[in-house]
Formats: sequence, C-alpha cells, structure tokens
Amino acid sequence: MKIKKWLVLALLAVFIIPGVALADAAPGDNIVTLGEDLTEQQKQDLLKEMDVSADVETITVTNEEEHQYLGEYISKAQIGSKAISSTKITIGEKDSGLNVETNNINWVTEEMYANALTTAGVTDADIYVTAPFEVSGTAALTGILKAYEVKADIKIPEEKKQVANEEMVKTVKLGDRVGADKATELMTKIKQELADNPVETEEDLRALIKRVAEEVGINLTEEELNGLVSLFNKMKDMNIDWDQVKSNLENVRNNLSEFLNKEETKSVIRNILDFFISLIEALKNLFK
Repeated sequence: MKIKKWLVLALLAVFIIPGVALADAAPGDNIVTLGEDLTEQQKQDLLKEMDVSADVETITVTNEEEHQYLGEYISKAQIGSKAISSTKITIGEKDSGLNVETNNINWVTEEMYANALTTAGVTDADIYVTAPFEVSGTAALTGILKAYEVKADIKIPEEKKQVANEEMVKTVKLGDRVGADKATELMTKIKQELADNPVETEEDLRALIKRVAEEVGINLTEEELNGLVSLFNKMKDMNIDWDQVKSNLENVRNNLSEFLNKEETKSVIRNILDFFISLIEALKNLFK
C-alpha cells in the first residue's frame, strides 16, 4: 500500500460526514460485500480467499448502485457494466485506525477506499478488497459504505455520500493531471484561506480558488475551476462534525506509527498531520 498517497487523499475528504457509530458491531466482526455479477463459483472462491466463516454477513452490490454514486463524476466506461469487486471489512478496536489492502484492483486505489471510509467517519477497520481478475474496483467503493449502513443500522444522507464521492474523484482526477502533491496543496490552501477569510459570494469563492491555484502553480481548466466552486459551495451546506474530524485525523496519525519511524518520511508526514489537525481547529468556526 502506498502510504503517502493514502494519507494525502484520506485527509482531503475526512471532514464531510459525521462519524458513524457501529452499534451492532464488535471488534473482530466481519462484513463481506460481493459484486452482484460474480458467478457462484467466483463468490465461493472469494469467500475462501477472505478466510471468513460460512455464516458471515454478506451484502450484494449492484452495478446500478455504482452508477448511482459515481455516475456524475466517472465515465460509464470506467464504472463498467458489471459489479465484480468485493470486500471483507473487519471491525477493529477503538482508535485502531484504518488499513486497506487490495488484490486485482486496477483503478480504485487503497487510498480511495480509505478516503471513502474516513469521509463516512469510519476509521477503525481492516479492509480487504479483491476480485477474481483485474477490475476497476468501483463496486467495492460503493459496497463499503453500504455495508456500514447495514451493520450500524443507520442511513447516511444521500447528499453527503455524493459530496464525499465527488471530492474524492475531483481530487484524484486533478492529481492525475498535475500530481497528487500539487492537488493536495491546492485543496488544503483553499480550506486554509476559507478558514481565515470566509467568502460571502460564489464570485468571491471563484476568485479565491483561482488565486490559490496560481500560487500553487496550477493552471486550472474552466471545467476544473467550476467543479471546485460547486464542491466547496456544497460543503458549506453540510452538517460537519469538526470534533469528529479532528479525532479521525489523530487516529490516522496513530495508525502510521510504524511508517513514521522511517527516517526519510518521518518529518514530512508528521508536519502534514500536525498542519491538518491545527487547520481543523480553525475550520471548526467555518460555515457556522
């Protein structure tokens, strides 16, 4: 797993949806999601690969659901016409953090899955995403959130799921063009500017995003600029639990302790985490 990129993308969308309390889940519990278009043999093979019991709770994910949550942000070709990718989610101890591992997934990265879970407020889990052959992995992305809704007996508002997916896709797509580091720097500086100087109008927001992009060295296309303006406008309407966000970030820091021991990454990652945690403190007064 590419920890650095995972960290960056997880931090980008961590703040949208309040934390989810898994009322019916206990540490060690497993939840499995299976793509609807798997054959029966493929399902059995994947369950064996996941090493789960025969009575494990299983949730089916459909291709229609993939299009429902990602269709506005990803092309139909990228989503595909079949739901194949599947997951095993193991509930962890409180404050244990989030770990993601993939097998045969070639488009959705570990970072994207971590991003989606953290956005939903779920961080204490081990996630294994797999498929019988190489697939994009979008069914798993949709399935993870669906599984937690079922397990926790809650309903995450649809508009919050959409905003979480939209931020993830926009950041990843921008990162594909300009590099993950620059995309991350842009998003964090926009948030910092909004925390320090909240804007009153959409025109002010547009000007702020354009100015920050120029400072970072990114020449946004008109489509990218419009997309970011729309995204940040939607964020203002979300019910954000900033204390939960800070807690999630601290859990990310704790879960990276082994990685942080590497001398070449220790300083930069700690600085990033410390920056985000201090930024969240400032953002708690934003959009009140």
